[in-house]
Formats: sequence, C-alpha cells, structure tokens
Amino acid sequence: LVYAKNYVTDCEERHGLDAVEELLDSCHALMNHGVDRYRRPSRKSLAQELADRKDREAYAQQQVNEMWRTLPKRADKAAEEAQARRFPEEPQENLLYFIEKNAPLLEPWQREIVRIVRKVAQYFYPQRQTQVMNEGWATFWHHKLLNTMYDDGYLTDGMMIEWLKSHTNVVYQPRVGDRGYSGINPYALGFAMYTDIKRICERPTDEDRLWFPDIAGKDWLETIDHAMRNFKDESFVGQYLSPNLMREFRFFSILDDEKDEELEVAAIHDDSGYRRVREALSHQYDLGAREPNIQVWSVNLRGDRSLTLRHAQHNDRPLHEGANEVLKHVARLWGFGVHLESVNGAGEVQRRWSVTPTAQ
Repeated sequence: LVYAKNYVTDCEERHGLDAVEELLDSCHALMNHGVDRYRRPSRKSLAQELADRKDREAYAQQQVNEMWRTLPKRADKAAEEAQARRFPEEPQENLLYFIEKNAPLLEPWQREIVRIVRKVAQYFYPQRQTQVMNEGWATFWHHKLLNTMYDDGYLTDGMMIEWLKSHTNVVYQPRVGDRGYSGINPYALGFAMYTDIKRICERPTDEDRLWFPDIAGKDWLETIDHAMRNFKDESFVGQYLSPNLMREFRFFSILDDEKDEELEVAAIHDDSGYRRVREALSHQYDLGAREPNIQVWSVNLRGDRSLTLRHAQHNDRPLHEGANEVLKHVARLWGFGVHLESVNGAGEVQRRWSVTPTAQ
C-alpha cells in the first residue's frame, strides 16, 4: 500500500491530478469485477512452453496429407476456423486484469495503476465474504475481554458504563419498519451468533441438541475457533444460525415474485420455516447472488477493436438501469467501443448496451 500511495502521488505530479483521478474513478467503478474468484493454474515456464510447441509441431507434421488440402472447405469448417480466431479463446471473469494486459491505448503508468487497483481488490475479496464473521469476532472478544477485566477489578464502573454504551450502539439492530432500519447489522448478527454458539456449548437446550448435535456440550473455545477458521458468511449462517436467534431477531422470509401481485410470507417460526429462513439468509451473503456475473466475451481484433462483455442473468434478474453509466468507465479504460449483452438461462440475449469512449 505504501508503494501504491507513492506511485499514485508521483503520477499526479507527472500527468496531472485530473487524469489520475479519472483513471482511478473508472478502476474503482470496476473494482468488484477485478478479482480472481478461483485459483488459476500456474503458468508454464519458457522451457515447458518450448517443449510443448515442439511436440505439437511434430504431431502436426505426422498428420500432414496433401490430398486433403485440395478438397474445398465446408461452410461449417470455415465457421470453426473463425471461432478458433476468437479472442479471448475463453470468457474472462477478471475485467481489470484483461484491460491491464490487453487495452490497446493505455500508457504504461495507466496499466500500473489498473494493476494496483486490481491487487487491492483481490486483497479485500476475502474480507467482503466474511464481514459478519469479522465484525462479530471483534465485538465478541471485545465484550468478553472487557467483562473479564472488570470482574478481575482492572476496570472501574465508569469505564464499563462508557464502554457498554458504545458497544450497545454498535450492535443495535433496528426492527423492520423503524426509520433507522437499513438491513441486518453485521455487527449485531455476528456478535449474536458467536455468543449463541458459546451458549449452545455451555448450556444447550433440547432444541439445541436436536439442531446442533456436533457442538452441543462441547468446548466453546475450540468450537468458535473452528467456525472462525473454516467458514465464510454464507456457510457460517447456513451452519450455525439457531432457531433461538431467529426468534430473538424476529426473522421471517418474504417471497417477492414479479409474476405475483402480492408478497407472500414464505417462512415463519416453525421447524420447516426455520430451515427456509436460514437458507434464505445464507443465500443473501453469497457474493455470486449479490453481484452480476459479467465476463469478457470477445474483442473485434480485425475490425473496430470493440470489446464485448456478456452478463449471465441470475434467476432471470436484469441489470440495473445504471449499467450504461458503468460501461462508460469500461470504454474509458479500453479506449474503443464497448458492448454489453445480457443473456438469460437459455443463452438468449435479452438486452444490449453500447458505449463509445467519447460518450462520457
């Protein structure tokens, strides 16, 4: 981060504040689409590449038959060859990486800033998947340690009252319908879940033993340590959210189907309802469901150099109307026209957007 700060400052002095600010604005707009969501295979060394090329050439030479070259090409064969020339050969999920490596007009200093933003986005990608767990872990241990220090006589009553006021504000969860309600407070949910896991381990009820037979009555420290190290928000909620907490938070599930005129309360506080509520809340923390799946589809190398992106709809959910504004940032970085296609589950294009670099 020190290198990034110094490099950006140097670029501001060399190329102007406005140029760097515009570039950073575009990079930050695409930051969530500048990460590798899966581990990529390691690159081959130069020696391996040369050896593989030699093997391919030897195999191709063995298959040479001059008779076949005199036959006219079929129409489908020509289409196959056109497809073979497609770039990139496979869709690319990391937009910033593709732009950094392939944008035709970016200057070296601009590519380096794109790389810096991409690296920062990759660093914070795990944190975006563990917000509830991270904030809950911090508040749980803050609460645990300060209460232990107070019990041992290291803190005064005044200090505890001041701290408890701050802690209560942090973990406050407004009810649905309150003016201050803006969703589920990650501090409140995370703190409550770690506290509830500790309770299940130390004082399990019959309901707890039925729902959590693997942890009921077990060592609480080992249990929450295992949860912290091996889960992310999605799986953490799906594994450890208890009926007791669902009642305490008054959770319920609403089915909002665009084909129906009315909303439906799909899950309440019964056995099957608890499982549906837990599944729905777990799904809410799945980044794959919250963020649009947009990938680099193709580049028109032999024509206008335009870049085509493709959006795969999740549950036939369309993109926001502001998608065209985000495309302007892609066009600014790419330097040529950018097209976006939104396709449904059947692969049918439902909508298209087109932006040129001048339309900013």
